[in-house]
Amino acid sequence: MAGERADVYQSLDLALRVGEVLLSSGAGASDVVATMVAVTHACGVRRVTADVTFVDLTLHHQPSADEPAATQVRRVGRRPVDYGQLTQVDEIVQDLVDGRADREEARARLARVVSTGHARPRWTVTLALGVTGAGIAMTLGGDVLVCTLAFVAACAIDRTKVRLAGEALPMFYQQVAGGLIASVLAVVAAATPLDVNPSQVVTAGIVVLLAGIGLVGAMQDAIMSFPVTASARLVDATLATVGIIAGVAGGLAVGGFLHVELTNFEPGASSLAAVGVMMAGAGIAAAAHAYGCYAPLRAVVVVAGVGAVARGVSSAFAGGSLGAPWGAAVAATGIGLASYVLSSRVSVPALAIVVPSIAPLLPGLAIYRGLALLADGKDGVPDLATAALTAVSLAAGVILGHYLAQPVRQEAQRLGARLALPRLVGPRTRRHPDDAGTQPGDQQAT
Repeated sequence: MAGERADVYQSLDLALRVGEVLLSSGAGASDVVATMVAVTHACGVRRVTADVTFVDLTLHHQPSADEPAATQVRRVGRRPVDYGQLTQVDEIVQDLVDGRADREEARARLARVVSTGHARPRWTVTLALGVTGAGIAMTLGGDVLVCTLAFVAACAIDRTKVRLAGEALPMFYQQVAGGLIASVLAVVAAATPLDVNPSQVVTAGIVVLLAGIGLVGAMQDAIMSFPVTASARLVDATLATVGIIAGVAGGLAVGGFLHVELTNFEPGASSLAAVGVMMAGAGIAAAAHAYGCYAPLRAVVVVAGVGAVARGVSSAFAGGSLGAPWGAAVAATGIGLASYVLSSRVSVPALAIVVPSIAPLLPGLAIYRGLALLADGKDGVPDLATAALTAVSLAAGVILGHYLAQPVRQEAQRLGARLALPRLVGPRTRRHPDDAGTQPGDQQAT
């Protein structure tokens, strides 16, 4: 009996360690639950239920009604997103589920993955985020000077956030500092004789900051009926966004004090040539963001193409009568479709394609426009509301795209059969009947 309990504890511990990597990488609670249950099932442990909150993972195992339950809890801390590690963990789980690895081998491989650190030097991440800022500036019609300033701003923001994180300063203050750096740099540039559009510099910085917010995971949790985790993630994302707003507002105040005008909103012309440059900028920004998140190089190329096409689709629909939120929703649905199909081709979780691809679509310009109008004594609430709707549309569109893509990958699916739960990461198998008690939201119904 003692040996059996030890086996159960080791299996639960393995599942919790896998879940920790997934949750800290931005995976939805439904994906984390399904993956942890699949791991315990592959280890021979049945009748397991999972509980996921924003900071805790819990697994319960009770083999029968007359036996005591085994419960293990693991605290999940904030850590940098590493899609390279996520991909390796996903491969470990898939090998375990498919029977190509046993529990001990999976534990050893997982320990190596999480203990070896990142695959790229930290300075390359800073440069990649700088390229992301420059790419965003390109999508807004920025010239070489604007793109250079956006590159400098994004690099400065990243180095500042790394330094503040090393001092254990909360994320809110890191976001405030980032927004302040972007806007103050734009104020300085606008105060010089240089012919520069400051709104493009600030917008690029805002998008770089927004790209690290877990909007997709939050919306996936809300849609998949995980209210506790969804609420916590939405609060975290909202607080981070408020930090950006506070920082940019501070920069605008500095501009007003120095009598520097920062209310030029022109994102650039919309000619065919400009559309091509805009799509190229989006592809560069998406690929650079994926590289900065340690995604495998094979995924970076895919992300570049998906991000560029999505930006073109978004502009085409937003330029009509639908507006920015609907344009973002259509483009995000396409991203969901493409990531579902392409993720298996390049052997990476769909999450590693989805999040970088939507980065160029994040509503940085609308946020800046609304703030600048408010600072100028005008009504900027409609623009801020549009930004919020666009962010929600992006996350919801991705999940819808995964629902719509399933018939493409499930040609043998019986007409009228229930669709499998959409997963952005985790083993590509259906839930086992023995674990039918773990339904989305059941563990958080209270």
